[in-house]
Amino acid sequence: TGGTGTQTAPGGTGGGGGSLLSSGTVGSALSALLKADASSYTWVAAAIGSNSAAGYQLATQEAVMPIGGFNGSDPSPTLAQFEEYVAKGEIHYFIAGGVGQSNGGSSASSAISSWVEQNFTAKTVDGVTVYDLTE
Repeated sequence: TGGTGTQTAPGGTGGGGGSLLSSGTVGSALSALLKADASSYTWVAAAIGSNSAAGYQLATQEAVMPIGGFNGSDPSPTLAQFEEYVAKGEIHYFIAGGVGQSNGGSSASSAISSWVEQNFTAKTVDGVTVYDLTE
């Protein structure tokens, strides 16, 4: 109620990128950004860990790639696979942060995060750092 324009996933406690076992609140500006031109992409975004990805997917009703599985510790996708998805224009945004970076994650998720940070420009939307992988 109140029409704040944000959605909280079940169990969400607020905050930008979510935390272990809670996917947090996704602000209306970020949700709108992720939904824009969504049909042009296989994934509107990629986020470290399925818990982080789930909050964005629930808020947008669009596919979000969970990097590193449940908590970001699985080596899937690899950096090479992620680079290929980006080169093909299949992922629109990378959402920085998430559980994988706070608990070590995998070398694959860390490598992906580093590669994105080195090759794309960060911007902050609703307190969340995002990278447009198409620019």
